[in-house]
Amino acid sequence: MTLTKRNLRRLVLLSSIPLFGVVAAFGIAPDTPLKDTPVQRVVLNLPILNISQTNDADITLWQQERIQRNDSVASLLSRLKINKQDKSKFLHDARNIKTMRRLIPGKTIHAQTTATGELLALKYFPGGNKNLLVKKINGTFKENKSPLNIETKIKMKSGVIKSSLFAATDDASVPDNIAIQITEIFASDIDFNRDLRKKDHFKVVYELRYSNGEYIGAGRVLAAEFINKGKTYQAVYFEANNKEKGYYTPDGKNLRRAFLRSPLKFSRISSGFTRSRYHPVLKKWRAHKGIDYAARKGTPVRATANGTVAVSTRQRGYGKYIILKHRGRYSTVYAHLSRFAKGLRKGKRVSQGDIIGYVGSTGLATGPHLHYEFRVNGIQRNPLRVVMPAAIPLTAKNIPAFNKSTESLMIRLNMLRDTNLAFLD
Repeated sequence: MTLTKRNLRRLVLLSSIPLFGVVAAFGIAPDTPLKDTPVQRVVLNLPILNISQTNDADITLWQQERIQRNDSVASLLSRLKINKQDKSKFLHDARNIKTMRRLIPGKTIHAQTTATGELLALKYFPGGNKNLLVKKINGTFKENKSPLNIETKIKMKSGVIKSSLFAATDDASVPDNIAIQITEIFASDIDFNRDLRKKDHFKVVYELRYSNGEYIGAGRVLAAEFINKGKTYQAVYFEANNKEKGYYTPDGKNLRRAFLRSPLKFSRISSGFTRSRYHPVLKKWRAHKGIDYAARKGTPVRATANGTVAVSTRQRGYGKYIILKHRGRYSTVYAHLSRFAKGLRKGKRVSQGDIIGYVGSTGLATGPHLHYEFRVNGIQRNPLRVVMPAAIPLTAKNIPAFNKSTESLMIRLNMLRDTNLAFLD
């Protein structure tokens, strides 16, 4: 909303009205006599604010817009009410800034403007350590590449599940990014597609990041606890070096198993592993030696473990599919994809959690879904029942450092046990 002279006058006039019924409490020593306390009246002459000299063009304010799916820089500038001249100039000057071409839905664009719609600066924090600041200098928009001064604060929250994890975290004012991290941390032990129950509850200690006092986003989960079906799972973050970092149990066991339980973050199983299933396309009974996950077309598909691309091609039954070869005797299959991830090719190494393709309905499929297979020595096994290989544990030399660095995190996590949980819808 434009801040006009009339609005500004109203704001000043309202702010000058005395408030009645306000009680002020002062610290007074016991038994202090009050009747003889001297009272002195003081009158001060204050300068008068000349509102008529205020110019709309001199008033600057920060606005923000949440990035929506299919948004462009142009659509964001329009919603921010940027004037046509600056909108056109910004789109021209910022056309080669890569960060502006990768708008992430859910993130926020911050814009400094005048009341007349002139754009002075634009901030964008896509995540991680990435940040963008574009300023208007002598009529030209230029990227400011100076490092961002980031301050990190620690937050602690808890909540109870009554419908879904995201409903619970929303009601507890936990950022979506933190909720997603919780699912990823416990993904090897809890299948959030099918294991979640009412009255499950969580506790989480996490980072919030600020720049010059302004909130720019959530950081990393530092410690978390999730009680699922009465069983308690705990995790703490530890980083010894670039090669040995991640989430561990309080006694130092690696939480990241060699394989994730599911290749999709959120979905539902539409068809399980069975020796006899009526095929909806072939119209006959046959074995279904995999798990089908129902999901929208274009949903990202994750590699469930570190591995190498053995196959990325198209076949009549599987449609577009990928086979990953993992350590030892294990391999995984991802079928009916709509497309492969950019740059994916035979022989390429991928890490657990990397996006390798997108859900589709290619091949013998009646609708969008992912067909996932877990193979041991080339033979399909039920990934929901097979015992997964363990991840590499902490090295002995890092255990003392682990115990020292995670002690304070566990203290914070345990403090949440004494708080009242928010019962969430």
